[in-house]
Amino acid sequence: MKNGEQQRDIFKYNMSFYYKSTIIYFVVFVLYGVIRGEFVEGSFTLITKDPVLYFLAIIVIVSVAALLYNLFRNMYIEISESGISFVDRFGRKNISLDQIKRIRFSRQRRSVNSKAFRTARIKINSKVRPVVIRFSDYENQDDLLSKIEDLKKLIESN
Repeated sequence: MKNGEQQRDIFKYNMSFYYKSTIIYFVVFVLYGVIRGEFVEGSFTLITKDPVLYFLAIIVIVSVAALLYNLFRNMYIEISESGISFVDRFGRKNISLDQIKRIRFSRQRRSVNSKAFRTARIKINSKVRPVVIRFSDYENQDDLLSKIEDLKKLIESN
């Protein structure tokens, strides 16, 4: 720490799911259009009155809209010695260490050996329901897990 600055670690929201799903939906839409199209006398005409084509187009549009919305939100988690901050374009939600009652780690029951589905439940003094962090939703999930484990040790030592 230099000149009173706190060390902050930033973990961005993982957008790979949105990218992959948008690409897959678009490829299926194009392939379906090519397969259902008609080749007549050396020219290609697209069947525009096919309801399945409209349905696939709606799916592609919704997928692109979800991708753009999440890119616009720019979500990430900041972890420092003073607490956790959930940040997006519209605001910041700070949880200081003195507000945290406990942190519990869990994993999905089906995949005992997998780290992909691990979660952290953060119980806050003033709220009934805990804040749940899914490590697979953020980039550098192993670093995020270790930082939250460090915060748990800090809370348990106090």
